[in-house]
Amino acid sequence: MTAETAIDYEAEYNNRKRVPEHVEINERWALLAGAYRLAGDTELDQPYGSRERQRYDLFHAASEDAPLVVYIHGGYWQRGDRKDYSFVARELNANGITVAIPSYSLCPVVSVMEISHELQLCLAALWKKTKRRPVVIGHSAGGHLTAEMLARNWSSFAGVPTDLVTTGYAISGVFDLAPLLGTSLNEALGLTKGTARAASPLFRPPPPKGRRLVAAVGGDESAEFLRQSREIAENWGRVGVSAECEVIAGTNHFTIVDELIRPGSAMLTQIVAMAREAAA
Repeated sequence: MTAETAIDYEAEYNNRKRVPEHVEINERWALLAGAYRLAGDTELDQPYGSRERQRYDLFHAASEDAPLVVYIHGGYWQRGDRKDYSFVARELNANGITVAIPSYSLCPVVSVMEISHELQLCLAALWKKTKRRPVVIGHSAGGHLTAEMLARNWSSFAGVPTDLVTTGYAISGVFDLAPLLGTSLNEALGLTKGTARAASPLFRPPPPKGRRLVAAVGGDESAEFLRQSREIAENWGRVGVSAECEVIAGTNHFTIVDELIRPGSAMLTQIVAMAREAAA
């Protein structure tokens, strides 16, 4: 038996089983999110398409010309909603960064590739509204979508820069979808060997030289999640992308998100700096 076939992919990728306290974590996040939706300077439920879930929330910083961060939530492309993650805007707003948080259609109603296209529609709409070049950040499935936004072609979107997204911060992303094929996660995703490869940023043309990706991953995450972030940084780095893997010590697949709301955290500080640089 080879080392590869010995990997228990269900155990490696089923983070809810790996972190049973995810229930309490998500409940805490929901409370924080609800509170910030009331406290922030917001434009909620903004449409970017005709489908029910094609909506985003915008959390404004004090300055009218504030840099823009777009946060893409996770949930293995099959669950989650922007309203549950409003809390991630709090400290970014406090640091002078405006934050947009979109929802998107979920599997099995749509495919993973269709979700990527929906996020492009959202980012194009945000450009037309704000004329701000976004720094895209995302967690888990949102990390995958962050890499997608960096690598995708924007030439078919009228009135949008062809290099709209030049900077991304992927948190605990999945960039090679093939390991999910035999897991319970694929019941909703419906991936085949071909569609998993087609939807994997690791196996598609990388972004042009000069774009930047930080692939952050929790030090307490599974070996597979650590591998995924290392590999995307190494593979893209070899072709001229400014790519790095950041291991966030002492965090798991869920608690790593709390670094976005911990004042002064290395993650928050880096994202703020990236947003300011992108807006300059």
